[in-house]
Amino acid sequence: MAPARFGTDGIRGVANIDLTVELAMALGRASARILPAPAFLVGRDTRRSGPLLQAAFSAGVAAEGTDVIDVGVLPTPGVAYLSEQRGLPAAVISASHNPFADNGIKLLGPGGVKLGVGAEESIEEALEAIVADPDGGPPRPSGRRVGRMEADLVGADEYRRHLGGVLEGRRLDGLRVVLDCANGAASTFAPGVFSDLGADVVAISCDPDGTNINDGCGSTDPSVLALEVLGRGADLGLAFDGDADRLLAIDHTGAVADGDAMLALFAVDLSARDMLVGNAVVVTVMTNLGFRLAMAERGIVVHETPVGDRNVLAALDAGGLTLGGEQSGHIVFRHIATTGDGMLTGLALADLICRSGLALSELSAGLVERVPQVLVNVPVLDPGRLGAAETVWELVSEVEAQLGDEGRVLLRPSGTEPLVRVMVEAKSAELAADLAVRLSAAVEAALGPDAP
Repeated sequence: MAPARFGTDGIRGVANIDLTVELAMALGRASARILPAPAFLVGRDTRRSGPLLQAAFSAGVAAEGTDVIDVGVLPTPGVAYLSEQRGLPAAVISASHNPFADNGIKLLGPGGVKLGVGAEESIEEALEAIVADPDGGPPRPSGRRVGRMEADLVGADEYRRHLGGVLEGRRLDGLRVVLDCANGAASTFAPGVFSDLGADVVAISCDPDGTNINDGCGSTDPSVLALEVLGRGADLGLAFDGDADRLLAIDHTGAVADGDAMLALFAVDLSARDMLVGNAVVVTVMTNLGFRLAMAERGIVVHETPVGDRNVLAALDAGGLTLGGEQSGHIVFRHIATTGDGMLTGLALADLICRSGLALSELSAGLVERVPQVLVNVPVLDPGRLGAAETVWELVSEVEAQLGDEGRVLLRPSGTEPLVRVMVEAKSAELAADLAVRLSAAVEAALGPDAP
């Protein structure tokens, strides 16, 4: 069994093949050693492999003498909220937006935030030691010192109350909303939260069976949601991913509003209400150039980070800032939450629509004039080899010289899947597509399954 390495969002792989019971248990033991606490919170999404891996990880934690509090099926931001409130480390068994056969383990520190690189490296070292010698390390606890496992019966309600209070007494009466819960962790939460606040709710993809999470639904495929919004004459559609930490929105015309679009709306709204600390917003390198231009026109400062909501959060905390996010729909309201929260984002968007009296399409009109952007995911054997692919970077230099100041190129290895992500922005969609095809072909030739 080879020890796993942390990506941008925990450890992921095909459940029971890459992410095995043995690895999950060893990771539980390593996490308990590096994150000492009286108890560890553990939650999951709706994948079939979730209970299996949760049981293994929890057994590893308890084997090190730490109690385990099982919060059951709960969105990642819900587990993060409980971690923050109770001052306990936590784990979420989830592969987020990945297909159901994948699973993952995300770790959170006692404040409800994702671990820093140093803590992850320490856990990896402990994991390697346990895999190499399961009986090494400190003596195993026995008797009363063995960790206990117990179910938490109140955490879900605590999170619901937290979401219900984010609008500070305002309501969503009269707003018709279609919620696509991706057959994931939002399925038992989102409809009730929005209904309690007065919205007229239609819920779809709320029947998880362990295998249908993210399957033709949710933020990975909002096409069915768009049809529902149009067919029901709804004001708004909201698409969550499997663990409900990201969101895409659909306006009443069926058009998609991604993270860039929503982040621009929130930044302008908070700035107008003198609630945008530093009059600044944090984004990643994937954010469209048009967003940066729109913020500059309005005097809002844009701080840029590498991809990953952990990097966004670090920049927010370093600057004491309020708002940040990613094009994918991870949006962090730092004065309210410790991580991206799809339901919180959806509530904030619905609240903005109700306060303004304008449709989402009207709010968005003319705000961000997008520079044509093409994204291509290239399957590769080892994304980590991208940095040494000289032929690829030679072509990147040629393309950047061709674009000049009128576009951008970004190539990066995925931190969650065996992919290299290719992004090109150019003055025309045709040029962006052509250049993206050339770059993708070069990546595939250098790193793909048939590469030398």
